Amino acid sequence: MAPGGNRGWLLRLVIAFSFAQGAVSMARPAVSYRALALGADERAIGVIAGVYALLPLFAAVPLGRRTDHGRCAPLLPVGVVLIAGGCALSGVADSLVTMALWSGVMGLGHLSFVIGAQSLVARQSAPHEQDRNFGHFTIGASLGQLVGPIAAGALIGGHDMAGSSALALLAAGAGAAVAFTSLWRIEHRTAAKSRTAQGERVPVQRILRARGVPAGILISLSVLSATDILTAYLPVVGEHRGIAPSVVGVLLSLRAAATIACRLVLTPLLKLLGRTLLLTLTCVLAAVLCAGIALPVPVWALALILIALGFCLGVGQPLSMTTVVQAAPDGARSTALALRLTGNRLGQVAAPATAGLIAGIAGVAAPFVMLGALLLVSAGVALRSPGRPEGDGPAERERPKRPGLRRTSDI
Repeated sequence: MAPGGNRGWLLRLVIAFSFAQGAVSMARPAVSYRALALGADERAIGVIAGVYALLPLFAAVPLGRRTDHGRCAPLLPVGVVLIAGGCALSGVADSLVTMALWSGVMGLGHLSFVIGAQSLVARQSAPHEQDRNFGHFTIGASLGQLVGPIAAGALIGGHDMAGSSALALLAAGAGAAVAFTSLWRIEHRTAAKSRTAQGERVPVQRILRARGVPAGILISLSVLSATDILTAYLPVVGEHRGIAPSVVGVLLSLRAAATIACRLVLTPLLKLLGRTLLLTLTCVLAAVLCAGIALPVPVWALALILIALGFCLGVGQPLSMTTVVQAAPDGARSTALALRLTGNRLGQVAAPATAGLIAGIAGVAAPFVMLGALLLVSAGVALRSPGRPEGDGPAERERPKRPGLRRTSDI
């Protein structure tokens, strides 16, 4: 399958990702509710959320090295199996330690699937299609994030919080398994095309020094940390403010729906504002909105905040993927994507743990103020990052078009 060819593989990948991400998005709040029912406090919730990212933290780069040599296909079904197993076994776990362990398995499965899928998109997309295809790919994640919390909220509640949250986790495992119905049809013609021989790996230090890679990693880390803590801690905020689990599920899904809307209009936004300005503005706005969650606002105002926040957070992930892929040395694109995911997992380990500590000291809304500060730092990085050689924004469209010229506004 040549880059830029039949896009049926992309549609099937998006469908599979929707089910896999939907299972994870359903399981994450269910894990929080079940942990609360088993006696966890805010600190324990932070630790469990951090373990979700701990196992993947050590696996990302080795898996990226593997996919740089055209072996990404096995990661997709393996990832689905680990996600399904981690969800289901979390539902039958009867201790916080066991829940943390299976949460880590779930995170490892999600990482395996995402590395394989992102590498597939990078390999099968021509340079000028990467922004658009990565944007479409991340719609699968947003669809899962839209449906998952609603499903969790519909199942969790009543007097038996432990039992209903366990049921939600078992249902999430079954939902992940459905991804196979779309996944098996994807054609994995991903023979190694790298210019780097099997034994000549590009050093990690060289990848991290590549222009654009560090900025892409930090922006991605900040955006994902915001999404992750929002998913894990909004149920805790809801418990403290008397918001029902079903309403919390709807609020999380509104955020995901706004992210989908953002990615559907990302192409005109990029053409209007350019990559640098768009990233900077959305990070600044997301920082303000995250801090706004800490305010004791009514539910309708919280819904409006989450809708606006979801729209702003929809920009960072697809653009950071393309930035990292295009900045990485030849033969190390999958490893660069894995390093980006390593940064994400570092954020997912450190941010929830820090959030748990802050919540235990200053209250459950305080972690959102921390996220606001992190997003402000990302906005500064986005603003100070040098523009790519391919151009950025409206000026790029005034240049004569040449065959093979990479454009940064094709989502």
